[in-house]
Amino acid sequence: MLISFSRRMSIAKHHISSFAFAFHTKSIHKHSPNNHLFFSSSSSMELEIEQAGHVHYNHTLPSKHPRWNARESFEFMSLRPWQPINHFYLNLVHATSSLSLLFPSQTLLNHDDAAIPPPLSDKIALESVASKNRSGRWERLTFKIVLSYHGGSFDGWQKQPGLNTVQGVVEGSLGKFVDERKTQQLKDRGVPIEGCATVAGRTDKGVTGLQQVCSFYTWNKDVKPRDIEDAINHAAPGKLRVISVSEVSRAFHPNFSAKWRHYLYIFPLISKGHRDQSNGNGDVNDYNGIDSACKDELESEKKSYVFSVRKVNRLLRELEGKLLSYKIFARDTKASRNEGPPTECFVYHARAMEAKLPITDFGEETSVMCVELVANRFLRKMVRVLVATSIREAAAGAEDDALLKLMDATCRRATAPPAPPDGLCLVDVGYAEFDPKKCLIQEE
Repeated sequence: MLISFSRRMSIAKHHISSFAFAFHTKSIHKHSPNNHLFFSSSSSMELEIEQAGHVHYNHTLPSKHPRWNARESFEFMSLRPWQPINHFYLNLVHATSSLSLLFPSQTLLNHDDAAIPPPLSDKIALESVASKNRSGRWERLTFKIVLSYHGGSFDGWQKQPGLNTVQGVVEGSLGKFVDERKTQQLKDRGVPIEGCATVAGRTDKGVTGLQQVCSFYTWNKDVKPRDIEDAINHAAPGKLRVISVSEVSRAFHPNFSAKWRHYLYIFPLISKGHRDQSNGNGDVNDYNGIDSACKDELESEKKSYVFSVRKVNRLLRELEGKLLSYKIFARDTKASRNEGPPTECFVYHARAMEAKLPITDFGEETSVMCVELVANRFLRKMVRVLVATSIREAAAGAEDDALLKLMDATCRRATAPPAPPDGLCLVDVGYAEFDPKKCLIQEE
C-alpha cells in the first residue's frame, strides 16, 4: 500500500518525539543530584500537548497548589495593564518623574538629575584622566557615555538592519566625530560613516535603560564631551537622553570593567478587570483575565491565581550572597570570555516589595510589585525568567528554597517563560565595589 509523503513525515516525527522523550526522561533521573529536585517518573511525568501544539514540562517540587504550565504563566504575565508602567518609564527618561516616588521611605542620594536614581558607583580614577603624555594607540580619546532611553520606543539596544535600535541611533550620531583615517576607510568600503559604541550590557526590545553605559573612542583631538552630548540628544528627542559624557582612560571598558549590574522590574498587581491580586495567601482562586479553557483547567486542578509579594521576596532572598549557575534561568546563553563557567553569576541583592505608581492622568493609582536585582552579571533574559518563575512559585505555595532547587533542573521548561519586557529597566552599572546600603529596597 502506498503511503503519502505527508503521512510518512507524520510517522517519522512521532518516532523522533518518542525517542527524544525517552532519552530526556532517562537524562533527568540520571542528573538529579541528591534528590534535591524530584521529577516525575514515567507514571506521573507528563508532556502536556496544548491545542496550539506547544509542549510543556511538568516538575513536582513540593508546593501547596499545582503550578501553572507555560501557557497559563504567559497569560498571567501578559494580561496586565502595562501602559502605566511604560508611561512611568517614559517620564523617567523625560526627567519629569523620579524613582523616589516608588520608594518614598528609602533614602536616595543627591544627584544632578532628580529623575534618575543616584549612581551606585563612586567616582574612580577611570572617570577622568588627562590626555597629556600619550602616544601611539594610547593617544586616542575615549569617552564614557551614560544614556537614558525608553524601551518601548526602540527595538532593543543591538543594531540590526531595518530596525530602530538604540545602538543604531547612537552610532549614527557619533559619525561626525570619527577621525579622518577611519572616515576614509568607511567610504572606501561603501558603508555609512558611524562611530563604534561599546555597551555595558545589551537590553532586549521593550527594556528601558536609566543609566546605561557605553564608550566611544576617536583620534580626532577636537572632540569635546559637550559635542557628543548635543549630537545624541538631537537624534531621538523624548526617547533618548544623555546623562553625562566624560573622557576616560583607554583601559576603561563598559562591560569588562563593570563589577555589577542593577535591574528593577515593575509588575502590575491589578489585572485588566482591576481586581487586586497582591497579599494573597494562596487559598483563593481568582480567574480574572484568564480565558475559559485555562479557567476550567485551573478549577479542575485547583491552581491558585493569587500570590503574596512577601513570598516572592522570601524566594528571591535565598539567592543573595550565592555564586550559582543560572543556566536553567537563561535563554540561548553562549559561552563567554569571562573566567569560570559561562553561566555562573553572583547575586548581591534580590528583593521584592509592594508599591504604588504615581497617579496617572486618569486619576488612577496602580498597585505594583517592584523586584530589585543586583549581580556581577546577568545572562540572557535571566531577570525576566527569575521574576516570572518566582511569581509562579509564590502562587503555588512552594518552599522558600524553590528557586535554588530549580538550579538542578535539566530542562529549561522547568522554569516559567520570561516576563514581558515592559516592566524591566536597567537602573545602573557599577564600577566600584557594591554597597548594599545604596539599593532601593532595604526593608523586608
